[in-house]
Amino acid sequence: MRDSQSATESRLFNRGLVVGKFSPLHKGHELVIRRAFEMCREVVLISYSNPEFPGCEAERREKWLTQLFPAARVLVVTQELLAHLPTNSHEPILMPLNEADDFVHRRFTALLCLRVLGITPDAVFTSEDYGDGFAQTLTACFREADQCATEVRHVLVDRERNQVPVSGTLIRDDIEANRHWLSPVVYASFVKRVCILGGESSGKSTLAETLARHFGTVHAPEYGRELWEKRNGALEFEDMLHIGERQIAAEERASLHASKFLFCDTSPLTTLFYSQHLFQRADPKLERLAGRHYDHIVLCEPDFAFVQDGTRQDDVFRQRQHDWYLAELSRRGLCYLAVSGSIGERVDQVVNLLYS
Repeated sequence: MRDSQSATESRLFNRGLVVGKFSPLHKGHELVIRRAFEMCREVVLISYSNPEFPGCEAERREKWLTQLFPAARVLVVTQELLAHLPTNSHEPILMPLNEADDFVHRRFTALLCLRVLGITPDAVFTSEDYGDGFAQTLTACFREADQCATEVRHVLVDRERNQVPVSGTLIRDDIEANRHWLSPVVYASFVKRVCILGGESSGKSTLAETLARHFGTVHAPEYGRELWEKRNGALEFEDMLHIGERQIAAEERASLHASKFLFCDTSPLTTLFYSQHLFQRADPKLERLAGRHYDHIVLCEPDFAFVQDGTRQDDVFRQRQHDWYLAELSRRGLCYLAVSGSIGERVDQVVNLLYS
């Protein structure tokens, strides 16, 4: 504890600032941020992009930054956030377009520091030549508000890209080819999630496992079935929300090990069905989880011979469940692929979908 405190006290700067689009957050950005942590008692991360890049929306950027750098103070800016700021006598803060002049972006960052965060960093970390000018503009803006404000210093990190030879543009052009420059939590956001639905004994679990092997990736198994078997079918109403949450958690864990696709054996939509079937109601939180987004939905037709393993109901129930899926997917306006035939035929149908 004393060594940690001593290291913090010996750092060169009080508060370091790193600003970027982080679209996506790659290991070059991480290098700059880690250098800031090495040299500063506190690190502030600001991210904004106008317009945003597909797959790198504000919510995702905030997730990446907070998960990888939990000790940092993170501000991911949207125009909606700025619109809800108390204005008092100040003019509204408007987020500049990405192609706006450097000076506009620098003053915007200064306003964020002063009016949103209430801070004045004494160091700004970049890997660009513009960093010196950035630091000078920040200093001038801070001294307009407080003439005693400390001068902001610029710390240049890996300008020649010798340690991490990559850029956001290069990665956006081909995520798969450049995935090694992304931490798992970042790459996981670009993994396509494929949800496999189907009534009991419709082959969905076998299909999810087979597809994962075919594509050299992983699948998220059905937690509800696991709990059902563990409890010998004696589930309570409160278990339904628990199952939905655990299913999502399993998907998130599996996505960290996935490659391009993650095959999900059911979703909270399935849990919603069982909650309504068993208890004639559903927790509002489960209702919301049932709206979880998937890149693709595959619905297994009930054309397999029904196999009774001692935990399932019967063929009539399977058809009822299938009909519920058809109605529910239609009601929600969700596109899906209905697959039929043997496992091999179903795999071919899904392959055609994913590569079409």
